[in-house]
Amino acid sequence: MKTFLAALVLLVCMVTAGPLPAQKKEAIYDESKVPSYTLPDPLVLMNRKPVKTPSDWIRLRRPEIHRLFSEYVYGITPHDTISVEYRPVKQNTLFLGGKATLQETDLVFSDSVHRCSLRVLLIVPNNASQPAPVFLGLNFEGNHTLHPSVEISLANLWDAQTGKPFQAGEKTRGMNASRWPVEKIIDRGYALASCYYGDIDPDFDDGFGNGVHVLFSRERTDESWGSIGTWAWGLSRILDFLSTVPEIDPEKVAVMGHSRLGKAALWAGASDERFALVISNNSGCGGAALFRRKFGETVEHITTSFPHWFCKELSAYAQKEELLPVDQHMLISLIAPRPVYVASAEEDLWADPKGEFLSTVHAQKVYELLGREVFRNTDLPEVNKPINGLISYHLRTGKHDITLYDWEQYLRFADLFLRESNEWK
Repeated sequence: MKTFLAALVLLVCMVTAGPLPAQKKEAIYDESKVPSYTLPDPLVLMNRKPVKTPSDWIRLRRPEIHRLFSEYVYGITPHDTISVEYRPVKQNTLFLGGKATLQETDLVFSDSVHRCSLRVLLIVPNNASQPAPVFLGLNFEGNHTLHPSVEISLANLWDAQTGKPFQAGEKTRGMNASRWPVEKIIDRGYALASCYYGDIDPDFDDGFGNGVHVLFSRERTDESWGSIGTWAWGLSRILDFLSTVPEIDPEKVAVMGHSRLGKAALWAGASDERFALVISNNSGCGGAALFRRKFGETVEHITTSFPHWFCKELSAYAQKEELLPVDQHMLISLIAPRPVYVASAEEDLWADPKGEFLSTVHAQKVYELLGREVFRNTDLPEVNKPINGLISYHLRTGKHDITLYDWEQYLRFADLFLRESNEWK
């Protein structure tokens, strides 16, 4: 009798709610198993009319693509006006032996009930004859991990296990310095700005009860913004602040990020055209890699493991990526005609290096429509042989990380597009 009832319940569920979800699939790491797919054309409107002119792109297709990413992938960013106060915390004009000035500033966002504070670390070269260009990127474990100097305040971090804040320990100073070659950046004439990403939104699924989310409506829909959208919003608010700093050129801000923060950097660059240059390092699924390849990490994997990163709507496309109205080459295209650099690592198959490269290939047609020259090579380049141009790409040896090799390419890229005459505009 119990067996019969169980079968009856299963039948009713199938009739009323559709078939049960398919079993979770193992990751694909074999190119021969990548399914055939057709990418949506960034130069064809949803009503199937072609985009023929730069004006068509700017007025019609670009806003349409951005809206689709908001509704299906990252969630809709609120446009509420939030009160903000910039509170200086610290300044040291003799940082790095006198080569740079270190500043710490709290960006305090508040309403009548709640408050959220972002601690921004800014390091500016002292020998600059004019306002400096700047690399802006969020960090994973606190500003103090970028460099071992005791001048940098220890961060207040979030414990994902308990959901509670705690102060970092002295032993963690400079623990991520290999990812942030501070002195090399300063010696090259660039400023560096960073902020602990947990200040903007803690990276765990807590129902968005912390970070800046408390300043916005708690009523959530399938299209409400997730953490990646929130981190991207925070990058734009830091850009607002940098625009008030006399030592910084606000028209020469390069937004960059690694891994999940590379996803956030791409979405920030696509959403805020004030960013002059965009860099994605090993951003993978939901970043630069094509969804439809289903190689390495997929929509199913990422929305199961990190449901708070995206809007809820994306999870409906688990194992159905081909039904999404967008793919990540269209995210790259939203950055056009500005320079964009996408980087992969040879052993980082989870992030699908080939899929990241192909996104840059299929975004080229938008740059060309806007009258910009881009690389013509459609074959994945050799390891450690960068493709340089308005759209740049490299595949380096090694694993999922950001290395000195990566930074050397980004500095050259910035030299070309932030220091030259900017005729590419």
